[in-house]
Amino acid sequence: MRVILAQPRGFCAGVIRAIEIVERSLERHGAPVYVRHEIVHNKAVVDGLRNKGAVFVDTLEQVPPSAVTIFSAHGVARAVEAEAAGRGLHVLDATCPLVAKVHLQGRQYAASGRVVILIGHAGHPEVEGTTGQIDGRVLLVQNERDVEALDLAPDTPVAYVTQTTLSVDDTRGVIAAIERRFSDVVGPSVRDICYATQNRQRAVRELCRQVDVLLIVGAANSSNSNRLREIGTECGIPSYLLDDGSALDPAWVADAGTVGITAGASAPEAMVEDVIAALRRLAPVELSTMDGLVEHVEFRLPAELAGRAA
Repeated sequence: MRVILAQPRGFCAGVIRAIEIVERSLERHGAPVYVRHEIVHNKAVVDGLRNKGAVFVDTLEQVPPSAVTIFSAHGVARAVEAEAAGRGLHVLDATCPLVAKVHLQGRQYAASGRVVILIGHAGHPEVEGTTGQIDGRVLLVQNERDVEALDLAPDTPVAYVTQTTLSVDDTRGVIAAIERRFSDVVGPSVRDICYATQNRQRAVRELCRQVDVLLIVGAANSSNSNRLREIGTECGIPSYLLDDGSALDPAWVADAGTVGITAGASAPEAMVEDVIAALRRLAPVELSTMDGLVEHVEFRLPAELAGRAA
């Protein structure tokens, strides 16, 4: 069986930073540290941090007074920030810098008097955080039909921002619908789209030209991992999302000469290796990595964690 790994795949700089914030907080302050929601959407990562002493909570009410509290990579609403401050919690913010940039753009658009249209998935933590970071009216749209249904006059000054786990390709049609619907539209440059999302989607499209089956390592609640699976299907390749090797169904690859593997931005490389090991239990594997971008992006840690604990 030939197995080709996508390049790039797996962890992005925002996820690496978020995980490191939890690990260094445990080193510096000791267990427990409290994390609001999953730090990233991956069970293996969350379980690993939990075993080191991180406590994951749904609300800040579950956090003891003055405790070290970490906001997840998806970001939080201003009301959550205010609640943490009011309770005297020691907050470390692991919000991805690219998500924080979307928050800033949205606030600037709202301050200039525009109605902000947020392109994203309802119920996603990043969408909830972004909506709660912007003063004024924020309208969520998920597709072109949602744009047509907006109860706004065509001459309303509007601006759009996007969930970072959507790529240029994901949002192109919705942005075009906004520009058709309204006469006064502004939005961020395509250069502001999350680099990791775009790079991983582009790699999957290229990989699909070379394989019979596509395996995507990632969590079922990971937006970017699900989108990679959808792209594989759109390319006409049977595509399956799995957490690790234990979820591999031998029937998926029974007739495949070449299997492609990629991983969502919150999936660790160890899980990719676990899937490869599961394939090796089925047949001898000839492993290679496709040519592709090597990412060198790094995001700085909060100042108090920049040096290792003594």
